[in-house]
Amino acid sequence: QVQLVESGGGSVQSGGSLRLSCIASGFGYASYCMGWFRQSPGNEREGVADIDTDGITKYEDSVKGRFTSSQDNAKKTLSLQMNSLKPEETAMYYCTAVPETCGNYLNPGRYGYWGQGTQVTVSS
Repeated sequence: QVQLVESGGGSVQSGGSLRLSCIASGFGYASYCMGWFRQSPGNEREGVADIDTDGITKYEDSVKGRFTSSQDNAKKTLSLQMNSLKPEETAMYYCTAVPETCGNYLNPGRYGYWGQGTQVTVSS
């Protein structure tokens, strides 16, 4: 049974930083894509970043240069370092996974496994 458990959310002021982590268990695939999505009330789920088995990353345009996704394959841990956070980035952040290569776009419909989410709140 695949489980994704996020941690690291919290409250920060505008310009601050947070580091999210996601631990995957029961995910024994040799090739996969893992990603981060976020959703705020009244809005659709939005892709933030993804990373494939080889460590190749892709980011949503608004977070490029500020967010960094990384993974520890041995520990099955995914991380998202978020710097220079903005109030409009307040949302629930979700870790996701799919046992195939990452696509060209951050499409939530491709991902079959989701964590429960961790709340990020950025105050102005």
